[in-house]
Amino acid sequence: MSLLAQELAELIRQEGPLGVSRYMALCLGHPRHGYYMKQDPFGADGDFTTAPEISQIFGELIGLWAASVWQAMGAPASIRFVELGPGRGTLMQDMLRAAGALPAFREALSVHLVETSPVLRERQREALVASVAQPHWHDRIDQALDGPAIVVANEFLDALPLDQFVRTPEGWRERLVGLDDEGGLAFGLAGETDNSLSGGAPIGSVLEQPTAALEAVAAIARHVATAGGAGLFIDYGPARSGFGDTLQALKRHAFVDVLAEPGDADLTVHVDFARMAQTGLAAGAAAHGPVTQRDFLLALGLQQRFEALSRRATPAQVETLASGIERLIETGPAAMGELFKVLAVADPKLPLLPGFDLHSLPEQGRP
Repeated sequence: MSLLAQELAELIRQEGPLGVSRYMALCLGHPRHGYYMKQDPFGADGDFTTAPEISQIFGELIGLWAASVWQAMGAPASIRFVELGPGRGTLMQDMLRAAGALPAFREALSVHLVETSPVLRERQREALVASVAQPHWHDRIDQALDGPAIVVANEFLDALPLDQFVRTPEGWRERLVGLDDEGGLAFGLAGETDNSLSGGAPIGSVLEQPTAALEAVAAIARHVATAGGAGLFIDYGPARSGFGDTLQALKRHAFVDVLAEPGDADLTVHVDFARMAQTGLAAGAAAHGPVTQRDFLLALGLQQRFEALSRRATPAQVETLASGIERLIETGPAAMGELFKVLAVADPKLPLLPGFDLHSLPEQGRP
């Protein structure tokens, strides 16, 4: 057993089975053995690859999106540019490079990064030292929000812990992580039903309760609704709510058992975008989307940006650019262009934000 697995087993023996959210939180954020606390998991040599690592165009388009939102806000003289879960700093680096096309916007913004991993903070510092005079790091979202703000969260909500409940003949029972007869980690169900949950789902259905993600969206929505700005969320998950177990573990770009390697494999869940949008509305913000990543990037001018870069690139570079954008907008249930969705919560006084007016797509840009 890994060191974290041993600690978890001892914790369960002392305190009883763990809820799925607590298990996820310990696997990802344990101060010594947590997945994000001890390693850089990104890229070909890591466990997964995110959109900013696939193509620079992704971040450049988001940077131009942010500049457009700033203009729609009336071009405030000072604004916070916040990224949640900045990874290696690649996305922020690309966004800032694009922001340089509008010098007044670049001058107005200060960069704030919400990151708990000391390993990744160092990677971000290395990436941004030439782009930002002094990025500001925060452990919590509320620490990063002050005054007008544009918030970007790419593959952030999927890593926030959630709880799961299973429909039994007696009602909904919480799914727990306990120990099997050999002392290994195993899933089980709480003995008591949860009377706060209702609904006529079939027996065996799994209901996920993403409390942490909903709270994060609500916090940003409340802030931008009162102080001005917008929050952009890009992640994988369905546009409509439903039942199902979406908890998954990834190691070396392959799926593994979610209980097999705690602390050594990434744990994520699918984001319920319908509930996130409803939460943003309830918090007083306007909700834009969700739309697919493919539609969003095409509406922002993905094809035009590719063509502009290609005119100054070598044939090998053009091939790399083409391969990257194809991966970003590829269609299919498990492909990034369709599986990934984009949602914004914004100050209700702002007009429809760029990327969400799909009627503006040129015909050749439609799926």
